Amino acid sequence: MPKNEQVTKIREVIAYKYYFKDFLIGQSKKVQDKIFKIIEIIEYQQRIPEKYLKHIAWQKGLYEARIGLGSDIWIVFCFFDNDRLVILLNGFQKKTQKTPKSEIDRAAKLMNEYYYEKTHKDYGK
Repeated sequence: MPKNEQVTKIREVIAYKYYFKDFLIGQSKKVQDKIFKIIEIIEYQQRIPEKYLKHIAWQKGLYEARIGLGSDIWIVFCFFDNDRLVILLNGFQKKTQKTPKSEIDRAAKLMNEYYYEKTHKDYGK
């Protein structure tokens, strides 16, 4: 790519409250670097390969960002807000073949909490 060619972010990635940060600081530097690489892919690629970002079929609007390092996998849940903003939720190291339902339920609860707060942010002022 030529030096003067500017790469434009396609979407913004933010963390909702402290959940993602708490997860991130508990990881090794290698895992953190890999997570940031996946976030960069999400920010700059128009079409994100499913190996990095996969929709959870039975959970409307919820996605899992998959971070692989060696034979280990970490999952960070996220969702889109207006097709541009990706909100990062909780994360965990995957130790079983299937993603535990309790982790998905927690992420869905956080996503619903985000939307509730967004729609009620002026309530009570």
